[in-house]
This record gives sequence, structure tokens and C-alpha cells, in this order.
Amino acid sequence: MTSRNRPNTGLNSPAPRRRTVVKAAAAGAVLAAPLAGALPARAATGTPAFLHGVASGDPLPDGILLWTRVTPTTEATPGSGLGPDTEVSWIVARDKAFTNIVAKGSTTATAASDHTVKADIRGLAPATDYWFRFSAGGTDSPPGRARTAPATDAAVAGLRFGVVSCANWEAGYFSAYRHLAARGDLDAWLHLGDYIYEYPAGEYGTRGTSVRSHAPAHEIVTLADYRIRHGRYKTDPDLQALHATAPVVAIWDDHEIANDTWSGGAENHTEGAEGTWAARQAAAKQAYFEWMPVRPAIAGTTYRRLRFGKLADLSLLDLRSFRSQQAAIGNGDVDDPDRTLTGRAQLDWLKAGLKSSDTTWRLVGNSVMISPFAIGSLSAELLKPLAKLLGLPQEGLAINTDQWDGYTDDRRELLAHLRSNAIRNTVFLTGDIHMAWANDVPVNAGTYPLSASAATEFVVTSVTSDNLDDLVKVPEGTVSALASPVIRAANRHVHWVDTDRHGYGVLDITAERAQMDYYVLSDRTKASATASWSRSYRTRSGTQKVERTYDPV
Repeated sequence: MTSRNRPNTGLNSPAPRRRTVVKAAAAGAVLAAPLAGALPARAATGTPAFLHGVASGDPLPDGILLWTRVTPTTEATPGSGLGPDTEVSWIVARDKAFTNIVAKGSTTATAASDHTVKADIRGLAPATDYWFRFSAGGTDSPPGRARTAPATDAAVAGLRFGVVSCANWEAGYFSAYRHLAARGDLDAWLHLGDYIYEYPAGEYGTRGTSVRSHAPAHEIVTLADYRIRHGRYKTDPDLQALHATAPVVAIWDDHEIANDTWSGGAENHTEGAEGTWAARQAAAKQAYFEWMPVRPAIAGTTYRRLRFGKLADLSLLDLRSFRSQQAAIGNGDVDDPDRTLTGRAQLDWLKAGLKSSDTTWRLVGNSVMISPFAIGSLSAELLKPLAKLLGLPQEGLAINTDQWDGYTDDRRELLAHLRSNAIRNTVFLTGDIHMAWANDVPVNAGTYPLSASAATEFVVTSVTSDNLDDLVKVPEGTVSALASPVIRAANRHVHWVDTDRHGYGVLDITAERAQMDYYVLSDRTKASATASWSRSYRTRSGTQKVERTYDPV
């Protein structure tokens, strides 16, 4: 972790063996081109450089968390452990020209924190855009723009969030980030997990190939490995552009650590040959908190809660650190009340927060799908790849035990809590599965729609990671046309599923409704990929039901 900031002195102080898929702008160019060209040259001369961009995160009504990474000398690359202690200063201003400075300070970047820097700025005005930048050794970072959250008691007319998950470097370019950055209208953007992937080069690309290569080339297991992989991701110009445009609110899923992570291990971890699980997990989490503008509300986890005036609060979950091992043949039962996805303390925290909330909407940042999912009567040629990608026994266990389906007692308790306390307008925002979904969340899926819906769920597809058409290697849309009707017939609470496309979501919230607009990319393997609106679904206040709407906001 980075060292503490000095006191604010500003004017306003204070693959083969792994479950793989379906786990399933001009603004960018302007920001990224100078970085790609000029800064590495500066680094080569020994002048400090900001090669990994700037970022903000976890907005509060009076504050924002700022992030950067300084490269003090040529050899001080991510994960190297090399490079001198370096003084890094920061300023925050009301304007892009930095004439109206409202806060400033400095900290020391050291090799112990991989020369990453965090500055937790307080004393700012609510619902306000600010510009920030860092400086070291006479070099300024590129500027970034951040926005604080509305005041706790503010009547907020609307909120708009970008929503993304599952960005595999080797599978394609991060055009989704570029298109979100170019919008310029986001209060924040949510990353729902799998910000990085831990696989070795070539194992988890796109349709059997790699568009670009990971670093390091081997599977990441050590602290240096995780730092190098995070550093590689943050050289992407589209990711840098989005981080510099709006604050991120991020949670991890499994690939920030290892595939199918649970509290005591992971499917993609071999004890001994890859060191101890405890050491690997600690290394992954340390690198994550170094490289991400995230406040760990409880040490070593990503569960926390943010509030956006009276309109919405956002409960963010950590569904990896406390869970029991995924159920498998001879390894527990999905309905066993002694098995948990959330852990007791986190589930109690979530229930209490949902019950006490006085906002119009209760959003839940959720890394794996909570809605029940039965495969149904898919043909053999589709069932086999879908089962493979979901990590299911190909003989036919029709649930994904890595999702809430594998921990039904936690889900039953949570949904019963929503119903018994008449908690309305709970919306789960989910990634992981590399498909786009719009779901009601039924109390009893077996009798739905006669039984009640306790909440709704919007699931976004992957930024680049393979989905079903990629695994079957057929044209985009082919599988979805066949699979979607069968999935919906077996899951009557599912209003829509697209199994084949890559992209992102834009969540727009008013007092009357929460609407998710789904956007798809033309070609994830092209850096110049375009984006187009695909579909929109909304839930109207008080209904706990999803409905289609025919225009994006």
C-alpha cells in the first residue's frame, strides 16, 4: 500500500483445466497519444514519468480517491522492486486549466508500494466536477476529471453509471472503455470484476488466438507477477481514458486472484507447485489495492457501501473472500445451510443496509449472477460448450455452482429478508457470465411467475472475454438465436439473454425507474471498434419487475 498523504494544505482543506468463458472516441485518442509517445522517452532519460495514467474512485459527497503510478527511473518497472523513493505531489482544481486550486498535497512513492500513489481527498463540494493531476521531478501527469457524489440528503434528479466486467487483455482491445469515456456524462462507472485475468499467455485468448500478449507470459502467482499484470493493463489507452474521465467503483471477482476463487483455494491453483494459497491470495489482494482506486472498507475485502443522495445507495459485495468451496460431486450440496457465498458477517451487513436504506433505489454490485439459471433442453451441440464454459459437468448438472445457484441458502435468506421487510427497488448489477441478461429475481423460480419477484437484475456482458459464439466459433448472433429462446423457456423470470456479444451497459436512474441500456461492439479484435445500442430494459419503482423499453436514455 502507498504511504499516508501529508496533511491537506489546499484552499478548501480536507482453458483445458480451467473453467473459461461465460464465467462466465476521440477523447481516448487525445488523452492516450501523448502517453504512448512522449512519456516512455522521458522515462528513458531518467526523468520521472506517469506511464500508467491517472484514476479516481469511490466518490463521496465531500471527497474522492485519486490514484497514479510514477516510474521514477527506467528500471523501476511494475513488479521490479527497483527505483528510488520519489516525492509525488498532487493538486485538485475546479477547472481544467488548474487556475482555481482547491486542494494540494504530496506523498512518497516507494518500491514497497510498487511506486503507486493514492491520495484520499476530502473537504470537497458535493456533486461537483474537479480536475486533478500529479507531479514528480518536474513532470506532470496527464490531467484527470473526477466527480464527487451528491450530498447525503440531496434530492437527486438522476444518476448515470457505466457498467462493465470481464476484460481479457489477450482477447481483444478495450474499445468499450473508449466509448464510455467519450460519453462525458457519467457520474461514475462500475467495474463488477475480472478487471485482469491471471492466465498465462496464449491460454485464454479469442477463438483460440491472442490479439495481444499478456505480461508476464506465465500464469501470475507472486506479488511481482500480479503487479506486472496490473501494470500491463493500465498501459491500455482506452482504459486510461476512462479512468481519467470519471471515478470508478470496483469490486473483484475471481480472476483478479485465480479462477473460481473461494476462501481456501481456487480451481486454478495448485498448492505447493504454485506456492501456498494464503501467499498467492495475499499477493493478489495487495497488488489490487495498490493498483486500483478502491478504499478497502474492511481490511482485505471490497465490500463497502456508497450513497448518491436520496436517489440511490450502492452496496458492493466481495463474493470470493468468505465463500465455501464450490459444490461438486462428493463435495457438499448447493442447499447445505452450512455453506456460504457471502460469509455470515457480510450477509448480515447487506441485509441491515438494505433494510435501513432510505433511498429510492438500493443497488447491489454483485460479481456473480443471483437469478436462478437452469439450462433447459438445449441441443447437444450447444449444451456441451455451454456446460464447458460455465464449468458444469457435461453429463448435465443444470446449475452453475460458482454463482448464487451454488449457495441457495444464502440466496433464500436474502430474498426472504427483502420480502418480509417489504424492501422495494433492489437492483442487482452483475458481471461474470459473459452474457447480457435482464431478469426478475424470483422468490421461487419453480413457480414463477405465480410466485413473487423480490428484486431485479441487470447482467452486463464481457468487455472482451469469450462468450458462447466464440467458443463454438460461429458468427456472432448464431448461438444466441438458438439458445436464448430455450433458456427463457426454462427460466420464466429471464426477460432477455444475449449469449454472443461483447460490450457494456449504461445504467440511468430516476425516481421513477432504473434503466439499463446495453451496447455492443462491432469487433473486439479491432482497436477502432464501433459501439451501437442493442437493447434497453427498465424496472419501474415499486414493481420489482423488468420490462423492455425501446429507446436508450
